[in-house]
Amino acid sequence: MDFTIRAVRPEEYEEVGELTARAYLDDGHLTFGEDDDYLPVMKDVARRAAEAEVLVASDQDGALLGAVTFTAGGGAWADIAVPGEAEFRLLAVAHAARGRGVGEALVRACVDRARALDGCARLVLSTQDRMTTAHRIYGRLGFARLPERDWSPVPGLSPLLAFTLEL
Repeated sequence: MDFTIRAVRPEEYEEVGELTARAYLDDGHLTFGEDDDYLPVMKDVARRAAEAEVLVASDQDGALLGAVTFTAGGGAWADIAVPGEAEFRLLAVAHAARGRGVGEALVRACVDRARALDGCARLVLSTQDRMTTAHRIYGRLGFARLPERDWSPVPGLSPLLAFTLEL
């Protein structure tokens, strides 16, 4: 790998927020585009870092390539994880960094963190049905569908698909 995975630094919060927002907006993953209510939440990396763990991938020059948010079940950033589980959210890779293994490395870092948590039996996540590139990463790493935990944050829209990795 020509990059490292590490915790986000406060001076990077704004850049990570923009990187995440651009990845989701440019790929059409925010239903309401620039007017989506979730966009300010995505950009608020200071809040994410205070309430969960935000990891970034950076190259040897310090350029940010991607980011992800990791939390233990029951935490403020857990959508579907319950105690005894961990969850990751907001996996994003800058367009220029795609195809370099950044997304997979960030997911692997979340797997490692989940395995290090006392009493953590599984790692879960929610994803949109059209995020097929991410689905391939999850499949390669041994995640399986968890359809009984699919859910919709916005009534009337397609549900988010749940995946799990037994640790």
